[in-house]
Amino acid sequence: MTRIITGRGKGRRLQAPAGATTRPTGARVKQTLFDILAPRLPGCRFLDACAGSGGIGLEALSRGASRVVLIETSAPAVAALRANAALLADAGGEVRIFRQDARVALPALAAAGESFDLVYLDPPYESELYEPLLLACGGPLLAAGGLVVAEHFHKRALPETIGPLRTVRGVRVGDHRLSFYERNE
Repeated sequence: MTRIITGRGKGRRLQAPAGATTRPTGARVKQTLFDILAPRLPGCRFLDACAGSGGIGLEALSRGASRVVLIETSAPAVAALRANAALLADAGGEVRIFRQDARVALPALAAAGESFDLVYLDPPYESELYEPLLLACGGPLLAAGGLVVAEHFHKRALPETIGPLRTVRGVRVGDHRLSFYERNE
């Protein structure tokens, strides 16, 4: 069972859909990620593009993000997202949930004038979604000075540069890797 590590929602247990359709981010990876992101979180706009049960986006909310957008395609995962967001209703900030393919949702959010300070991408490791989602993040969706983080299997190489994004940091945690991207300015 996934929990909120710290912040206003510390210790709350999050629901996850039954089965293996979602892969919650492990505690070590989550802790490493949020140790790195900590200075950027207060007041930020956070997008979790393949949210699963919401462990990453809701952790950001608990740690002070002012707005969190969660995107997921699976109906059971969206039901868990809604229940988990309700658990953190008193944590402050705004949570919006979209049941939509991230390849459709990201351009639609950008077209609607939305932008985010932090974008987190964690599609199924074996999927071909990384490159299209990274490209979608390179435009107006990513706020000036924003950061995109992709979680992936450590043996799957992601491009050093893609569209206007360039890798600025990579961290391996066990079998996982966190790749950090910024826009070339």
